[in-house]
Amino acid sequence: MENGIDKVSGSMLFSEEELIEVSGLKKGGDFVEVTCGCTSHRYGDAVGKLRVFSNGNLEITCECTPGCNEDKLTPAAFEKHSGRETARKWKNNVWLIVKGEKVPLSKTAFLKYYNQASKNGNGIHKAHSGRVCHRDEFVRCSRCKKERRFRLRTKEECRIHHDALADVNWKCSDILYDRFVFPLLIMFFYDKLHLSCSSLLPHVH
Repeated sequence: MENGIDKVSGSMLFSEEELIEVSGLKKGGDFVEVTCGCTSHRYGDAVGKLRVFSNGNLEITCECTPGCNEDKLTPAAFEKHSGRETARKWKNNVWLIVKGEKVPLSKTAFLKYYNQASKNGNGIHKAHSGRVCHRDEFVRCSRCKKERRFRLRTKEECRIHHDALADVNWKCSDILYDRFVFPLLIMFFYDKLHLSCSSLLPHVH
């Protein structure tokens, strides 16, 4: 039992009525997989495969382009990856195809295990492997006003996120991730010339 929910076979997670005419339906050992997507006004539709597990975990494998390797994304991360302009509303922005129409995830039965796990887990969930983990979080830069993703896989990453969240003046250049390490000279000119943070940092999906 995980988060108060018994592990259930994928074939038993939802009734036939709940699954009727849902596109891309596939039943696994302890999950149900369906086609999902998220629409950006700028980039169009990003399509993926959503897996719903009996413990409430939601995982999306992105198929936005043939070369995209993003998998095991949370719905919030998938929403961000898709380029959706009004992010942080993934329950309404991520959709399934039901009877040939795009239907917001919130209007389907596919969130019932997630909602139950959220009530029991207070924002922390277990992956289908049983390993406890946190969802990725975002913090807004005080300079460029863009939101930057924080991975929360270790205690150190959680501490970095908590410190950034508590700092009202936090900015992109404070990120300690390896892919955002820049020469001190660049950061010197950044501070002196007041450049936009986005001019120095690669785009974060």
